[in-house]
Amino acid sequence: MTKTIHQEVVFNASPLRIYQALTDTKQFSEVTGGAPTEISSEAGGSFSCFGGMIFGRNIELVPGKRIVQAWRVANWEEGIYSIAKFELNRQDSKTLLIFVHIGFPESDVEHLETGWGKNYWNPLEKYLG
Repeated sequence: MTKTIHQEVVFNASPLRIYQALTDTKQFSEVTGGAPTEISSEAGGSFSCFGGMIFGRNIELVPGKRIVQAWRVANWEEGIYSIAKFELNRQDSKTLLIFVHIGFPESDVEHLETGWGKNYWNPLEKYLG
């Protein structure tokens, strides 16, 4: 478990708008096309998305700035959690999202690298308009 995924994506929305779309149960469900979602709004609270296929705990939540999660896929071996960090940086009227994902099984690197774009960034861009 030594691989790191680092992705940078620019969105045409404010950091707070992106933060809300990623941390609000109703909005994230809409982003993902209605997939069952539950997201706690507090650090230490749990989250579950894509019908329970992804779940974990919010480690740090700083509105409009940062989301850090202990994140896992349901079919991973019990007890394995990775760390997913979303940094939100304003760039004029846009936001640069810097994403870093560490601590996942190496065999999943390709699936995860493409999955973040397919399941998070592309739907989020569409949702934000």
